[in-house]
Amino acid sequence: MEEKNIIWIDGLFYESQNAKIHILTHSLHYGIAVFEGIKCYKTQKGLAIFRLEDHLQRLFNSAKIYFMNIKYSKKELEDAIINTIKKNGLVDECYIRPLVYFGHGKMGVYPLNNKVSVSIAVWKWDEYLKKENYDDEQGIRLMVSGWMRIDGRTMPVHAKATANYANSALSRIEAIKAGFDEAIMLNTAGKVVEASAENIFIVKNKKLITPPISSGALEGITRDTILELAKENDILTEIRDISKDELYLADEIFLTGTAAEIKSVGEIDNRSIGNGKTGTMTKRIKVLFEKATRGNHKYSEKWLIYI
Repeated sequence: MEEKNIIWIDGLFYESQNAKIHILTHSLHYGIAVFEGIKCYKTQKGLAIFRLEDHLQRLFNSAKIYFMNIKYSKKELEDAIINTIKKNGLVDECYIRPLVYFGHGKMGVYPLNNKVSVSIAVWKWDEYLKKENYDDEQGIRLMVSGWMRIDGRTMPVHAKATANYANSALSRIEAIKAGFDEAIMLNTAGKVVEASAENIFIVKNKKLITPPISSGALEGITRDTILELAKENDILTEIRDISKDELYLADEIFLTGTAAEIKSVGEIDNRSIGNGKTGTMTKRIKVLFEKATRGNHKYSEKWLIYI
């Protein structure tokens, strides 16, 4: 089947060039939209979407925080996502982006007079956070950003909202311009929260440690997957605050996210993490994650929806 570029908007399919919104779309001006990043994997049984129900639940939770009344049920959006993948003729892995936004209507900060719309786009996404000269063994280079992670007293940090990613974009720009691959963000208490678009794990004395959601980190679905896989394989885990200097002394560090998957960190602030290469624990986690996402783990049955 020939691959196409079809986008679903409010129940209708459009060719990419015709999938347009009005220039006065409310969310474009005031930053109130929520979204998800979902991955579809190639398995021996065909294409399968990873933890779709959990992603859609988080989408609805984000919308609830912003008083966005989604007119579709989770089952209707699940079907729309599957049909969008089919319409595009995709036979390989792809990234799925549902977006909920306030449309064109009355301008002004107050959004609730405007229609809530939903769109779904799918595309192949080249490997995230990888430089061309990096092989599987080499970890990426990070810096601790001068931009603090947004605070729960000013913005709802547990909504996956487009507004929050202005904060992320500033930190990523800062890192790239300084010659690094990604940024780590601290909260207002000076504790490690996450990278610009990924959760973070450190490995110390064979234990996985990750910041609590209460720190301001997004409740990452890949993060949760790693914690479940670790528990099932008797890998010690701890959820607690992490200080900046603990990063430098970690045995291993890796980032997790739908797009990034499991990404090894070799250096932070010009300090090597371990020997700067992908560590033993990180490799083990990557193998477990790959088995789960590609239908070769006992949890695959509950986590994968086959197309």
